[in-house]
Amino acid sequence: MKVDVFIPCFIDQFYPETAFNFIKLLEKAGCTVNYNPEQTCCGQPSFNSGYWKETKTLAVKFLNDFEKADIIVAPSASCTGFIKNYYKKVFVEDTVLLEKTNQLTPRIFEFSDFFVNHIKKLEFGSVFNHKVTFHDSCAGLREYGIKKEPRILLQNVQGLELIEMEKLETCCGFGGTFSAKFHSISTAMTEQKVESAMKTGAEYIVSTEASCLMNIDAYIKKQKLPVKTIHLVDLLASGL
Repeated sequence: MKVDVFIPCFIDQFYPETAFNFIKLLEKAGCTVNYNPEQTCCGQPSFNSGYWKETKTLAVKFLNDFEKADIIVAPSASCTGFIKNYYKKVFVEDTVLLEKTNQLTPRIFEFSDFFVNHIKKLEFGSVFNHKVTFHDSCAGLREYGIKKEPRILLQNVQGLELIEMEKLETCCGFGGTFSAKFHSISTAMTEQKVESAMKTGAEYIVSTEASCLMNIDAYIKKQKLPVKTIHLVDLLASGL
C-alpha cells in the first residue's frame, strides 16, 4: 500500500526524529512511503488566531500538494482533525475548493486510527519496559475522535504497563496561542495535568500530540519533576 506522509510543521521543526520514526513504523506495516518535500503548514495556527485569509493560502497549497495522494497519514490528530473539520469553513464560499476538500478529507488519517482501524496493524515488535500514562489531546478526542486507538497500540508493546490517570480528558493547557496569550491559566492547567499523571506512578506521559508534549515537558523540566514525556510514535519505534 502506498501512502503519502504529512509531517506537521511542529514535528518538522522541533521533533524531526519523530518524523523518521513515523516513516519507520509505516514501512514496518508494509506501506510504501512517499514524502512530498513541498509540503508546509496545514494552516491551523493562523486559523486559530483569526487570520482566515492567510489560512486559505496555506490550505490551497495543502490541497495542491496532496491532490494526487491516494492515502495521507500524519502523526497528529490536531492537524488531521483541523483539515477534516475546518477546511470546509475556510472554503465555504468557494465551490471549487470546497469540492477539492470533500474529495481529500476521506483520504487523510491520523496514524493510530490508520493502523488500528484501517490496516489492522496493532503490533510492531516494540519493547518499552516502563510504566506509562496516556494524555488524550483535546484535538484527538474532540476534533478527530480517537480514544481507544492509541491504547490498543500501547497494549501491544512488550514490557509496557499502562496506568490511566484521573481526569484523563482534561486539557493540558497548551491550546496553541492560548498558552502564550493566557500564560497563567495555561500553566495552572498544565500543573493539574502533570500532577494527575504523577499520581499514577508512571515514568512516562505518552500522547499522540507533539505540541501537548512540548508544553507538558517544559513544565516538568522547569519544576525538575521525575517524569518524562514521549510521543506514541517514538514509543512504538522502541526496540525496532
